Amino acid sequence: MTTIWDEARVGRLKWPHRFAMAPMTRSRAQPDGTPGPLAATYYAQRASLGLLISEGVQPSDDGQGYMLTPGIYTDRHVEGWRRVTDAVHDAGGYIYLQLMHVGRVSHPDNTPHHRQALAPSAVATGEQIFTPGGLKPMPVPRAMTIDDIRKTIDDFAYAATRAIEAGADGIEIHGANGYLVQQFLSANANLREDEYGGSIENRARFAIETAAAVAAAIGPDRTGIRLSPGSTFNAIEEGEEYEALYRYLVAELAKLDLAYVHIVHHGNESLVRDLRRLWPNALLVNRPGQPLDKLAADIESGLADVVTIGRFALANPDFVERYRIGAAMNEPDPATFYGGGERGYTDYPRLSEAPQTALAG
Repeated sequence: MTTIWDEARVGRLKWPHRFAMAPMTRSRAQPDGTPGPLAATYYAQRASLGLLISEGVQPSDDGQGYMLTPGIYTDRHVEGWRRVTDAVHDAGGYIYLQLMHVGRVSHPDNTPHHRQALAPSAVATGEQIFTPGGLKPMPVPRAMTIDDIRKTIDDFAYAATRAIEAGADGIEIHGANGYLVQQFLSANANLREDEYGGSIENRARFAIETAAAVAAAIGPDRTGIRLSPGSTFNAIEEGEEYEALYRYLVAELAKLDLAYVHIVHHGNESLVRDLRRLWPNALLVNRPGQPLDKLAADIESGLADVVTIGRFALANPDFVERYRIGAAMNEPDPATFYGGGERGYTDYPRLSEAPQTALAG
């Protein structure tokens, strides 16, 4: 039986256990999208997790949705991320940058160019988003033209090359959580009648073409993609055919020989097991809210090659060491998840630094 302490192999990388850090938005970038001054410390602190998947990083001005999220498409962005990647490598870890284009999950007040958001169709989420002026409804996006789609795929590929230039070990395409890639997959956000809408093959086309473009730019063994089958986050409804859609999508992605698929598991066990059978390379699995004593279960059952952790990693820079000896965990502080300075970001203590509070569950 494979255990959590067996060596992980993902693309070009290997590390001595089966944990990795999940991507988590922290909203602490500078106004121009350059990683903030504490980002290198934050990621390097968690290097013992082996593979760190960064917070969502926009590939273009159009890709930004939230305030103070980082980018990877300007020289300043590259310089900022180089400080982060160097720090992670010096600490013995690896880092993939997650490329996140939010699509309709945006507001003009939050973007550099203040333009209307782009999405598969002109369908608003009906939800609100934080802006410098407080909570505001997300406006109706502009339906992307074919030229917009091609430009956006090019943006992903360009951002991937800039990430490698910045020293990243690879990139993860964010195809989950109701952002642009999943909007194309979803029946309620994608009302198109051209080659990018309607059938499951057409709705999967944008994800496949984006993955192919990124893999061609930086190598398939440095390219991963995150998917969240069945997620309703950000007002997504994927429709009755969603299981067939994901089986088709993963089978097509397998032809690209990507380093990994990263599944956010929302409870459809039979579907995820089907995707495991369809996917020949490393499968990363994240189960939101999974208790500490169940973290290794998907490794031991053979479902996952790597399990990614979010809040445990956020609050415990020495998570692997604590888990190995069964030590208590720091409890994360939700009030400091987004924005701010070092509090709730780089100041969580290690075992040797302060008493800990056990994390419930």
